[in-house]
Amino acid sequence: MTPRPDSLDQRFAEAMGAALGPDFPTDIALAVSGGGDSMAMLTLAHNWAHVWGTRLWVVTVDHGLRPEAADEAALVRETCAELGHPHATLRWHWDGQGNLMDAARRARLDLIGRWRGALSHVLLAHTRDDVAETFLMRLARGSGVEGLSAMAPLREIAQTDTRPLDPEDCDGARPPEGAVQGGPTIVRPCLDMRRAELRHYLKVLKGRWVEDPTNEDDHYERARIRKLLRGLEDEGLGAETLAATATRMGRAREALRARAASVWQQCGEEGAAGDLVFDRDLFATIERDTQLRLLAAALQWVSSAEYRPRAAALEALLERLLSGGAGTLMGCAARAEPALLRIWREYAAVSDASAMVGDGALWDGRWRVFHPDLKGLQVRALGEEGWRQAAEAGPRRVPHALALSLPSVWQGETLRACDALGVGPGGTTALESGGTRGQGFDRFLLSH
Repeated sequence: MTPRPDSLDQRFAEAMGAALGPDFPTDIALAVSGGGDSMAMLTLAHNWAHVWGTRLWVVTVDHGLRPEAADEAALVRETCAELGHPHATLRWHWDGQGNLMDAARRARLDLIGRWRGALSHVLLAHTRDDVAETFLMRLARGSGVEGLSAMAPLREIAQTDTRPLDPEDCDGARPPEGAVQGGPTIVRPCLDMRRAELRHYLKVLKGRWVEDPTNEDDHYERARIRKLLRGLEDEGLGAETLAATATRMGRAREALRARAASVWQQCGEEGAAGDLVFDRDLFATIERDTQLRLLAAALQWVSSAEYRPRAAALEALLERLLSGGAGTLMGCAARAEPALLRIWREYAAVSDASAMVGDGALWDGRWRVFHPDLKGLQVRALGEEGWRQAAEAGPRRVPHALALSLPSVWQGETLRACDALGVGPGGTTALESGGTRGQGFDRFLLSH
């Protein structure tokens, strides 16, 4: 597949129309790093917004990992000043935990989500080259249809942390505050554009950008894959071919999601403790791929995990459940009961999780805890001591294993509230899995 001959401005406008039209938001955020892709997107969005009257809010995340990062943020700020768009720089401080690149990506989305105020949409400059590189990276990990599918032009991001930004971590303009539900919607209007096209566009317009040295650093997987991809062009496995295959995988993914959602309606149900249950006999008659898809989605939904479990671990857990056993994976527990298969949050995964009533954060990424009379008290997992104290309030409505990981409100060592067990004033918790109010598992299946 060769790039379309239309101008990039026209292609950008078409992509925006397909994603958000015809009634475009009055304000949109752009994540701009200073690299060639994002600086070209900024210029394209500037030209588009001038026609449609949409206001742009530009944000740059300085991860503090390279000394050049501050200068790159300054370049974006200067360009925004020339174009007449408000700009902010957000700063991240890595705690040294986990994979650096993954932590940086997560932090970027989290910071932007907390900065965006009432804005619902954030533009990212992923290109066709990014799609091809991601395809190869996931192919190397043995991914199936889900992992090999192309990035979606629109994607809702879970917003599990709604605390205000520390003023020291935000330098520049802030969008207007307002009521928003759930996380931001990521928009990728450059997915049918090549990296070289975007740089040529900037060169013609005498635009500025910087090259990130990590793009050529073999310590990073994407840099190694990028170099490998260059050598595959002559064998017919270049970016266009791989991106086209990823797009076809995306279509297959949508069909498989629809099948899983249909099966869920027949044999599944959401439990009272944030758990999921499947009719064991009906589940056993389903084709293997849909069984795996439902189990993977259930684990994601219950644990608020962004990624699916690895294939080998998922298949092993499914075998145990189909054989009448039990197991744990991704911070979830699962077991076969006489008539049901049940998946719930494992207590060990939340035993140290803590929040405060009314601070805006989701406890365990999925429970909103609130009540004017309990504001400022601690939210933590019920645990054995909470289970013991709940017995004094009356009959316990949830089985012991499930109840241990429920959100509960504590004043010191005294249990003050746990809705599922009838303790406290009631109406103190709401399940917002995936960071989206009212997103049931059926909708989750179609969007993840």
